[in-house]
Amino acid sequence: MKNKYKRPLDIAIILVSHCLPPLTVLWALLWIFIPLAIWLQDRGPIFYSQARIGKDGRIFLIRKFRTMIPNAESVTGAVWSQTNDPRITKIGKILRWTALDELPQLWNIIRGDMTLVGPRAERPELHSKFASEIPEFERRLEVRPGLTGLAQINGPYDLPPEEKILYDIEYISKMDLLLDIRIILLSVWYTIRGKWAHPNHPRP
Repeated sequence: MKNKYKRPLDIAIILVSHCLPPLTVLWALLWIFIPLAIWLQDRGPIFYSQARIGKDGRIFLIRKFRTMIPNAESVTGAVWSQTNDPRITKIGKILRWTALDELPQLWNIIRGDMTLVGPRAERPELHSKFASEIPEFERRLEVRPGLTGLAQINGPYDLPPEEKILYDIEYISKMDLLLDIRIILLSVWYTIRGKWAHPNHPRP
């Protein structure tokens, strides 16, 4: 299998990034200050849980640092989040620009639900909707979903699903170790620059 490198790569990167002394301190600070900032803002929940669909249609649960007001979907239901979504909090905007809201999903990678690089896992109800409207959308389920991916580094945060699937299919076709390393390095660079969910998110 051409993706047999993925699991060793995931574990190696997570271990190295958490065990090097300077990075260990950074991780500790992030896990202290992010939850504190979220709680101080509105005294609401720190984490947001959501069902996602993964490889071969398996449903799993992810957790993210909450970036929206509490109970944001109590009225709207499951909707496609936009860059300037009014439900996003001030702290949430910073977390989305840096993608730090995704940190809790490292546990999903350790569990094997996800991998570092791959198509982003979609919500089951939205996946069903898009699969009925967009040819080849089901192909995303051929591989494990990723924390980041080709669509994320090449398109803006609110890239429409009909465009995002083109990047996902390209990735599935070209997937290899060097491509994954390139995507990971670019993703780290975007996090450092705070460019993820910003309206001016670039296309390299």
